[in-house]
Amino acid sequence: QVQLVESGGGFVQAGGSLRLSCAASGPTFSMIRMGWFRQGPGKEREFPGYISRGGGQTYYADSTKGRFTISRDNAKNMVYLQMNNLKPEDTAVYFCAASHRVSTTAGDYAYWGQGTQVTVSS
Repeated sequence: QVQLVESGGGFVQAGGSLRLSCAASGPTFSMIRMGWFRQGPGKEREFPGYISRGGGQTYYADSTKGRFTISRDNAKNMVYLQMNNLKPEDTAVYFCAASHRVSTTAGDYAYWGQGTQVTVSS
């Protein structure tokens, strides 16, 4: 069982930056892949990116590539999403999620946090 808690959301102007954190519980954190998802108002859930178990590999959606960076600290059971050059279309509730599979599909992620709101003003 893995429990996830996000933090770090807030209100920022376009062009600004935010760093989201995800704290994970459970002794097997280093064995699971971590992803970030987001859901904006009136939009379907979107997949910004994920990071491999050891942190050596990352994958980003085209919409976030070059602006978002995912990292993890397995010693602290933490995952981070650094978001730079934020745009109004990045406004969404952001979720961290854990999976035992390499996947960009929400259905493959068994564990989810409660989400944190990010609002980007123009």
